[in-house]
Amino acid sequence: MLDRMVAGQVPAKHHITFEQPDGSLYWEECLTRQAFDGPYSILYHQNRPHEHMPTKTAHGYAQPRAAADQALAKRHFKTQDMEPLAGPPIDCRLPLIFNKDVIIGTLHPSESDPVYVINSDGDDLYFIFKGSGVLRTPFGELRFKQDDYVMVPRGVAHRFILDPDVEQHWLSVECMGNLGLLKQWRNPVGQLRMDAPYCHRDFERPEFVGPVDDGIRELVVKRGGTFHGFKLRNALTDVVGWDGTVYPWVFPILNFQPRAGLVHLPPDWHGTFGTRGALICSFVPRAVDFHPQSIPCPYPHHSVDVDEFLFYVRGNFTSRKGVGPGSVSMHPRGIAHGPHPGAYQASVGHRETTELAVMLDTVEPLVHTTIAAGIEDPGYMASFLE
Repeated sequence: MLDRMVAGQVPAKHHITFEQPDGSLYWEECLTRQAFDGPYSILYHQNRPHEHMPTKTAHGYAQPRAAADQALAKRHFKTQDMEPLAGPPIDCRLPLIFNKDVIIGTLHPSESDPVYVINSDGDDLYFIFKGSGVLRTPFGELRFKQDDYVMVPRGVAHRFILDPDVEQHWLSVECMGNLGLLKQWRNPVGQLRMDAPYCHRDFERPEFVGPVDDGIRELVVKRGGTFHGFKLRNALTDVVGWDGTVYPWVFPILNFQPRAGLVHLPPDWHGTFGTRGALICSFVPRAVDFHPQSIPCPYPHHSVDVDEFLFYVRGNFTSRKGVGPGSVSMHPRGIAHGPHPGAYQASVGHRETTELAVMLDTVEPLVHTTIAAGIEDPGYMASFLE
């Protein structure tokens, strides 16, 4: 969560009467986390927001199925070679790698969501590798574009409206624990510190446009990996105002403020978001180490507590050969990993890097899916041999 916002009309105090022009009451809806002990937002609806009737739905995306071969190995998956699954975002997400805390996938949506969607299993973080559009929610509308992170909190009704004639390719991270900013970047009152790698101004909040009725009365709710359909009597976006700290946001990855050191800094310095069991890092163009004998290329390392996932966006990946925009690497604990032959020595003397990438370090071991197995580079392990 970021900070408290207020938009539109709200009463002087929560849980009190708030009258509509005709004398009837607006309906207060509380969206709470960690039962009633955590962050929350309160929305004020023109109509009762809790009138749902179950109905069948054909919507929903694939859930992860582990590939048969889970042998310990460094792996490379080429999402740029995937056969796109056409359809709206609610239907075309494809899982690639997962554990009990995160499900990482990609999607190439070709049309806007025809329904509203609520994920009650986890927070959704998207990285827009290619594409643009609008996220519509009861909190307002958020425009997103290439190189943006888009965060949709658990329980927030939403639909993606895609810009026409724009190629879409997104990375998705479904976080089963709460996704948020890292606590080391906040001061005691919750404000982002002046030495944090981003500030509150770097985040884009929903633009509140008042009550909206786009005519959609179908809601799809994901719970326990199953998708449930509901018919609605009223528009979910009939909101006249809201306040709170739970709402969707956009963070352009290039707003991340990188650091450079005398010698190579570990990935923690690129930490951007945290969720249960995972650190999410942003590698952005930056100056590199300034010791006259520094080796900017990442050193070989043996991380005994975490698995590493890396999504390559663009730029010069000094430590890797054979990867390109859209590539995914997975380096498991148990065996050391590091740069490809020649990269270590060749990096000496470099003073900057143009790489752009998204990384996750996970506490629980990562498992790749049957879908990922179909786009795996079979020569990746051998590529590390001299």
